[in-house]
Amino acid sequence: MARQQEADKPNIILIVADDLGYGDLGITGSKQIFTPNIDALAKGGIFFSQGYVSSAVCSPSRAGLLTGRNQVTFGYDNNLAENQPGFDPAFLGLPVEVKTVGDHLHELGYISGIVGKWHLGFEEQFYPLNRGFDEFWGYRGGGHDYFEATDRDRGYKARIESNYKTPQPISYLTDDKGDECVDFIRRHQEEPFFLYASFNAPHTPMQATEADLNIYKDIKDPKRRTYAAMVHRLDINIGKIMNALEENGLSENTMVVFISDNGGPVVTNGSINAPFTGKKGTLLEGGIRVPFILNWPGHLSAGSTYDHPVSSLDLVPTFITMAGGILRPEDQFDGKNLLPYLGQEQMEIPHEEMKWRFTISAVIREGKWKLVRLPDRLPMLFDLDTDLSEQHDVAMEHMDITKRLLRKLGQWDVQLPHPLFLEGPSWRINQLDQYDKTYRLTQPE
Repeated sequence: MARQQEADKPNIILIVADDLGYGDLGITGSKQIFTPNIDALAKGGIFFSQGYVSSAVCSPSRAGLLTGRNQVTFGYDNNLAENQPGFDPAFLGLPVEVKTVGDHLHELGYISGIVGKWHLGFEEQFYPLNRGFDEFWGYRGGGHDYFEATDRDRGYKARIESNYKTPQPISYLTDDKGDECVDFIRRHQEEPFFLYASFNAPHTPMQATEADLNIYKDIKDPKRRTYAAMVHRLDINIGKIMNALEENGLSENTMVVFISDNGGPVVTNGSINAPFTGKKGTLLEGGIRVPFILNWPGHLSAGSTYDHPVSSLDLVPTFITMAGGILRPEDQFDGKNLLPYLGQEQMEIPHEEMKWRFTISAVIREGKWKLVRLPDRLPMLFDLDTDLSEQHDVAMEHMDITKRLLRKLGQWDVQLPHPLFLEGPSWRINQLDQYDKTYRLTQPE
């Protein structure tokens, strides 16, 4: 611990949930699911009421999260899937020339580890240990069975890989990840560390322990019951991580971030994004606005809420600055260091404007106005100050704003590089259909 105090560099833990519904935590209003540890993170830190991710699905969202760059600026527009005809599979992953948070923090004396889901490329050039991380316990794909791993290279029962131990047989994957995170903290408590705790809960397959299912036996819908049990188990393991920091005297020298990689998919896992319309795969609020928490005792105001828009792209610049680094123009960050905005140093807001593109859809947000562009209809315009749930398209009532934002979005869009890879066309058809669905906007009792 002396080495760490001498270096005066805070530890950083980035906890990412997978496909979590916005409304499925106590802190966001759930009346069904118990999440005392996540709620405690928010009560002891800052909850961002307008926290966004840079994409509506797992892989591109994580590409932005781990680089601090809007992933579409380097061609990462689609979710990672099988290579499509006409594309070079050597580029099916996070581009090797783009630095990750692991690369940046390595230069600043940190040891970096990832526990869990990678989903940024299967080939060796994309492997976490070749992308700035020192340790990896997990799997390369986008999802995994919670009870079984085999020797397969890919799929939901792919083998668990590790460079520092022989992976143990899976008990329940969320528990195993929690245990590995605790072990990482204990092993590296005397040096500055960055831990990417990449959970796959509550992503499919829908699998929970019998004990947790019994806790939620009063929920009649079996999918929703399983989902609640999976989120509950995720919360328990976040509690393990926080207890490990406390037991090793690291709580006050560690920033803990909690975020989801995108909104809940609703149908496939029983999640609820209330009060937002939309889901995973759409650029409506339910697809890109997520629970977003920063906890750093003694440095950030406990129990506060920050009400201006922030982005997952802001995390890497924030981490680098915390670690004593300098944000260089050549790194091309789209995110900003959040720390000055959270104190008294900077009275302005981090982002006057934010932009997204995901396959068929694109969005620009400027202040309270949000314009959504789709290929089969006129653009939609929402006033988020008065219409948080995006129920009232006012594009025709404010044609001057609609035209100006559409032009600004289009000028940005045409400057972006071609995608490095594509998903199959069936996914695009599915995404378009999701904009016409009706979504639950209130919490179940």
